[in-house]
Amino acid sequence: MFEKNKMLIMPAVDIKGGKCVQLVQGKPGSEQVVIDNPEKVAASWESLGAQMLHIIDLDGTIDGNNSLPIIKNIINELSVPIQLGGGIRSIDYAKTLLDLDIERIIIGTMGIENPETIKKLSDEYGSDRIMISLDSKDSKVVIKGWSEKIDKTPVELSDEFKENGAGSILFTNVDVEGLLGGFYTDPVVNLVNSVDIPIVYSGGITTISDIKDLSTTGVSGIVIGSALYKNKIDLKEALKYQRED
Repeated sequence: MFEKNKMLIMPAVDIKGGKCVQLVQGKPGSEQVVIDNPEKVAASWESLGAQMLHIIDLDGTIDGNNSLPIIKNIINELSVPIQLGGGIRSIDYAKTLLDLDIERIIIGTMGIENPETIKKLSDEYGSDRIMISLDSKDSKVVIKGWSEKIDKTPVELSDEFKENGAGSILFTNVDVEGLLGGFYTDPVVNLVNSVDIPIVYSGGITTISDIKDLSTTGVSGIVIGSALYKNKIDLKEALKYQRED
């Protein structure tokens, strides 16, 4: 789905307690957006022109439960592909999701703690369907719902996961995620320059100018959450940056 010289714009639909929410830096209880019916929210982004959606199961991330019924409803109601993450803690559950009509799954903690799981899934389903999540706080990778830091940077881990079969990387800068205060370009560029697989960026995207800046970094996609829900970015305007310059 990623195309050379294009940057895919993906609205985020984060699911928690049966609702679409937006948290600040992933912290439970920090909800700034709470909307009923995530299925309807997802369909609305498709109707506005989104060519892919970014779905995160926060219930799976936070407490180990999952929102599989809602996820299945979203898949059935949409015609555009989705990438899905959150709470994928076993190969069996990963396979359950991959056997649904999902473009790719996003694996974080499980893949970082057990890199062989990425290779197993990639060998069976193809690397294009396996994305590794490298979430960064204070320049170090964080896991387990951003609650635990490991002593490696995203760049240090990126080559390892390419070798283990990851077809793409989701890079989230937790320092700026959900704050609507912009983002830092250097960490994105450093990661893009470190590997030759697609990088999708998330965190702090607040204005159309931010999207324009990201379009020069070489990322293959960006995820936009709070800025869309708080009407700071118009999706149709943002989608113009999917076009090749």
